[in-house]
Amino acid sequence: MFSHLIQFYSCLTNYHFPAPDVPSIEQAYSKLSNSITVEWTTRTGATGYILRAQSGKSIIETTVGSSPGTLSNLKPASEYTITVMSVNTGGRSQPSRPKKAKTVLAAPNLTLSSPSNDTIVVSWSPVFMAAGCQLSIMRSDGLGSRMKTNASQSYVTFTGLEAGITYIIKANAYDADYTLGDDATVSQITRPARPESVQVTLAYSRAIGMEVSWSKVEGADNYTAYSTDGLNCTGVDGKCQIDSLQCGNNYSVSVLAYNRAGPSVPSLPAYFLTVPCAPDVTSIVEAVPSNLTVSWSVMPFAENYTAFVKRDDGLENSCSTGLNICYFQIQCGFMYFISVFAYNKAGQSPLGNDFNYTTAPCCPENILPVFVSSDTLEITWSAVRGAEVYETKAGYDAHLLQCNDTATVCALTDLQCNARYTVVVTSCSEARGCNSSCLPQYVETAPCSPQIENISKVNVSTFNISWISDNDAANYTVRIQAEGDTEAKVQTCHSTGRSCQFNDLPCGATFGVSAIAATSAGESLPSYTVPLETDPCCPQNLTVTQVTQSMTNVSWSEGTRAQSYVTVLESSRGKAQCHTLQTHCLLGCITCGTNYTVTLNSISESGLMTHCRYHGYSSSACCPSSVKLYRMANSVIRVHWRAAVFSQDYQVDLFGSKANFSCTPSTGSSFCDVKEISCGDVYTVVVSPVSSDGSKVTFCPRKLYSDNSLCTKKLNCSPDSYTPILYVMLLINTPHKYKIIRE
Repeated sequence: MFSHLIQFYSCLTNYHFPAPDVPSIEQAYSKLSNSITVEWTTRTGATGYILRAQSGKSIIETTVGSSPGTLSNLKPASEYTITVMSVNTGGRSQPSRPKKAKTVLAAPNLTLSSPSNDTIVVSWSPVFMAAGCQLSIMRSDGLGSRMKTNASQSYVTFTGLEAGITYIIKANAYDADYTLGDDATVSQITRPARPESVQVTLAYSRAIGMEVSWSKVEGADNYTAYSTDGLNCTGVDGKCQIDSLQCGNNYSVSVLAYNRAGPSVPSLPAYFLTVPCAPDVTSIVEAVPSNLTVSWSVMPFAENYTAFVKRDDGLENSCSTGLNICYFQIQCGFMYFISVFAYNKAGQSPLGNDFNYTTAPCCPENILPVFVSSDTLEITWSAVRGAEVYETKAGYDAHLLQCNDTATVCALTDLQCNARYTVVVTSCSEARGCNSSCLPQYVETAPCSPQIENISKVNVSTFNISWISDNDAANYTVRIQAEGDTEAKVQTCHSTGRSCQFNDLPCGATFGVSAIAATSAGESLPSYTVPLETDPCCPQNLTVTQVTQSMTNVSWSEGTRAQSYVTVLESSRGKAQCHTLQTHCLLGCITCGTNYTVTLNSISESGLMTHCRYHGYSSSACCPSSVKLYRMANSVIRVHWRAAVFSQDYQVDLFGSKANFSCTPSTGSSFCDVKEISCGDVYTVVVSPVSSDGSKVTFCPRKLYSDNSLCTKKLNCSPDSYTPILYVMLLINTPHKYKIIRE
């Protein structure tokens, strides 16, 4: 419109209309804090009016077509000088008489909140030049009554409101004259009421959770269910689901209703107990073999526990308890899988970590130690469950033997004799090492070999054997074994001491002597063999043959184990002796007619000597001496001799070429007459002593004579008075030759 007026004024400028009259302001008032409305009397010819508001140096003008007109963009609660000017093509009139007018107060800038479901708090910043503020509140749906209040402070609290209801709040600041300023109208909803009938139930989803439900309340836009550990869910239709619940919790769940004003008071809590968490096994101990103790951590909200122990062959045992410990009987050589579950009213805890426990391998059974030699022990046993390798130890003082093998046999060598070994066969596995509970066995080795200390001769056939040994409890067996081709039997002697005696040992024998010690553990190795040699045997047969009057030949059978012999003929007149390797000996210097003691000593290679005595020997009677022959009458030859012993008997023998003759004189005679001797023959004559058994000595000298001359004599003369007329040759017989002696 204003642009049309300008165009109109432009058209009229060529006509030079006069300016209109000055208008007269009737009234100026303010209904809004940023404007003043002016009413004035109109003037004829005026095509428009200019309204001017001046405050200090600030001038605001606006052009209007008619009265009333409004000045805008003013400051609230400010006094302005208002003037009006008429305008036409001729120009503008003079300003009207001024009139004072004041803008009303600005509307308060309200801040609303609902701190509770029956309260709305209204607050504002101070309004310029305001003396107070007038407020009113009523439900937005028009139900109920309006409440008004004046406040000189900068806030007002409306109480007793209904929950979840939207209220309209109108506020006007007023000045000292109680002039109301601009309206401030806002709406505010109260917080919703506390949800009721909250219930929680187990919900199954991807993660175990709980479903929360409640009764809807007025004015709630949505709902949030909160749990004690910060889990929540939001819903608008009276339920929601909280997932990823933690085990071992007793959740307290409250529901808040929300609207623009904020949350409601939390609902009364509902409680939801989750299953307990899986216990953590804290200890698996086999303090006593075959007794397994399993303990675990105490879990919150757990009422009881069940522990399962499953063997690797499928056998399972369980233990239910209100404590945190269980005891199980287990067996060696198995692997056990252990799991523990906790329980409460909500159910069973989830499966926790599986634990396993491998028992030590079983101890070997049917252990059989056998000595395969004096210092080697072979041990066998039955294979047992869980054993991967076997360790065998044998200990005695600081002496320890050990062998490891996968086989069920072990040989322990170099064992000490006369020792008590502790033998332990232990089964081992990689998982558990070696079973330390296997019981030991005790094995005694056989006693050490005795040592023959001394062999002493008690008499020719009795020997005493003594030895050294370090075992006082052993029984000893001494064994003598004859060497070579001998009829001597093996002899043994048993003793608990350190010596043993052998009687009636045969002569001429060499024995090997060894000793064995024996205990309940077995027999020792034999001692080193020590030789025992008995004296050589005396010859069984000994013959003494007189060869000549002064020589005797002694012969004998062999004496066992004799190498040489010493033969002795001894009498009061002396002795004859020879030492020979032969079984005969020729002894000279024998005295005829003498009783001799015959002794023969058998001597072994080692110098042992046996004194052998035989029956006494009497040498032959002495041959007579001075044998003479005398021719007697009637073809008689008298043989005359000198007797060595008066009482000796003799026999005279003549051996001729034509005939042989003998003559036996009476005892005590020293001559004998041989009759019917032919003259002119050659005779051998011998005078031999005759022993008591009728045997005659055969070695007396023989005389040879021939009857080729005669002696002169008287008949019946004594022989001593006759002169021999014979030529006599003496024949002496020796073992080797005859020596001819002329008499």
